[in-house]
Amino acid sequence: MIETRMYRFPAHLLILSGLLLGLPLLGAWLFAGRRPLGVYFDFPPEPGLVTHAPFSWPVFIGLAALIAACAAPFVSRAFFVLRQRTTPAPARPAGRFPAWGWLGVLVCATAWILAWSRFEWFAGFQPYTFPFLWIGFILAVNGLARRRAGTCLLVQQPVFFLALFPASAVFWWFFEYLNRFVLNWYYINVDMFAPWEYIVYASACFATVLPGVLSVAALLRTFSFFDRAYVDFIRLRPAAPRRWAAAVLVIAAAGLFFLGLLPNFLFPLLWVSPLLIIVCLQVLAGQETILAPVRRGDWRRIVCFAAAALVCGFFWEMWNYWSLAKWEYSIPFVHAFQVFEMPILGYAGYLPFGLECAVVGDILDRVLCGRRPVGEFG
Repeated sequence: MIETRMYRFPAHLLILSGLLLGLPLLGAWLFAGRRPLGVYFDFPPEPGLVTHAPFSWPVFIGLAALIAACAAPFVSRAFFVLRQRTTPAPARPAGRFPAWGWLGVLVCATAWILAWSRFEWFAGFQPYTFPFLWIGFILAVNGLARRRAGTCLLVQQPVFFLALFPASAVFWWFFEYLNRFVLNWYYINVDMFAPWEYIVYASACFATVLPGVLSVAALLRTFSFFDRAYVDFIRLRPAAPRRWAAAVLVIAAAGLFFLGLLPNFLFPLLWVSPLLIIVCLQVLAGQETILAPVRRGDWRRIVCFAAAALVCGFFWEMWNYWSLAKWEYSIPFVHAFQVFEMPILGYAGYLPFGLECAVVGDILDRVLCGRRPVGEFG
């Protein structure tokens, strides 16, 4: 059984990779011939290649209403459960906060101070603080999980945990590539890097994404709130799921194909299409997906990973705000009401991103260990 999984999951990744890499570039080659294709592979990337639409109140209100409508059932359920008076759950077996967790707190705090300060003696190293912030954060979060539950991702699955770092670098480079066609974010104060230096340092930064999100998800899993709120929630049982999967796959692929032609309108697909494509491929192959539990009303894992990405997103944006080498945003139609550098509606993109992190984590875990997905509920 494990051998079958080890064969099928990489096949899905190969198809997904081909679609993500090939479709936007093919569309740009056919329809956006006003610029050479080489601009999509510049390192560091050059801003200004896409002209973004100005702010629009109708679009902002419409998109805000759509996001609120999608989130309302989950938020209202959370408030309902939190207001209930329930018998406290039995205490989980707890351990001590480990020494390496305190090391993570020290590293994170030190990197935070150095990232936001402008000490002359540290000027040459100022742009390199990001990975240390997140290494410290990841260690501290795993320490908290071990303190609460007696174990954590780092201790329970060390091989998987270490494999997350190189997998994460590859994972995020796909989003960087897709962003070349819409340029919703760009980096400043990175001109000191030669192309290969930029690739190496950026990869070191990107390597912390998956470990961060999955570690926070494992920590959130230690709270009984998700069991009380989302174990028996909305049941979704679509008829003819393979037909739906085929239709959604075509739509998501078409959106990627036209991404470079219509960046002002299709930019949300940067976050949604990878998730839709991999889930549709799994459905068409007859395999279980991250969405399968919602057929019985179990939304715990979905909400947990969406929340984990949102938590990480808050820290990403906060620590980025006063850093020297940083990113800034340019979002068409809705670039307003910024929380740190991110326009407020942009935080909605972290929700599907959390599910993408979960899917990639599941694939890696099954390939390496043949185990149940990390953070599995039940």
